Amino acid sequence: MLHILSITAPIYGLMLLGWLCVRQGLFSKPELRVLGRFVVQIALPALLFKALASRSAREVFDLGYLLAVLFGALAVFIPVYVWARRRSGRSAPEAVMQAMGSCFSNTGYIGYPVALQFLGPVAGVALALNMLVENLIVLPLCLTLADSGQDPSKRWTHVLAQSLTALIRNPMIVAILLGLSVAGSGLAMPDVLWQTVDLMARATTAVALFVVGGSLVGLSTQGLARDIRQVAFMKLIVHPLAVYAMLWLVPAVDPALRSGAMILAAMPMLGIYPILAQKYGLESRCAAVLLGTTVVSFLTITAWLWLLGSGQLPWP
Repeated sequence: MLHILSITAPIYGLMLLGWLCVRQGLFSKPELRVLGRFVVQIALPALLFKALASRSAREVFDLGYLLAVLFGALAVFIPVYVWARRRSGRSAPEAVMQAMGSCFSNTGYIGYPVALQFLGPVAGVALALNMLVENLIVLPLCLTLADSGQDPSKRWTHVLAQSLTALIRNPMIVAILLGLSVAGSGLAMPDVLWQTVDLMARATTAVALFVVGGSLVGLSTQGLARDIRQVAFMKLIVHPLAVYAMLWLVPAVDPALRSGAMILAAMPMLGIYPILAQKYGLESRCAAVLLGTTVVSFLTITAWLWLLGSGQLPWP
């Protein structure tokens, strides 16, 4: 257990540092957004490119992994969305936000640092594969359902096309596609270019965690305990279990990637969760859920890592 805490404690220590620096006025929220843009547009794409380009195409492309991650997310998203719509009487955007929070992990900012400490360099491959599923399938699905439900006059095909067009210009998607191209071609990159990419990739972990911690300043959970409990339980417990179940159905997945899928599924929801909810007037509720889930995740992530590290989870 001490070994597991040596992984999770520094991760949350960096988040605490970010929270304290913003809380004490050393950094402002606008400055934090600049750091966040650096991570999203420069450092994280460099990391994704490096993780894929440094391996062969056979090592990178794992269809079983992609299917397990996708259907694990859908196995949570669909029931939560249907329940919220039919049993709780929530609007389409409200139901989508609740379902998204239950199955869409913060793979880049929190998941990768944790997986890197636990698995080593293969964590970058797991991150890239997760990002493909999340950004090319899960996110467009969520935005399409929310937008078409908010404005029934919009055709879902039009909304989906808009979402996919925006994603094609996403630096992380571009980096993944370039990395896959290099891996497939077998070409060697010049050392100068490789070292430059490596330096940018190394900046990802510390800056990302600092940004996550600072972004939690000012958020409040008052009056939203029920929503937090429901989403946190689905995200931190049910979602990893769903991915675990799917991995049993595709037993050919590489053992290291298999653990990576579990670790990334165990993360709290993505950091831009409240930002995506702004369009529908749900940012306060989603910010509260993000805060509560992120705090509780220290305990659940530690527990999941212990189960994986001690061999308590049987594999096929």
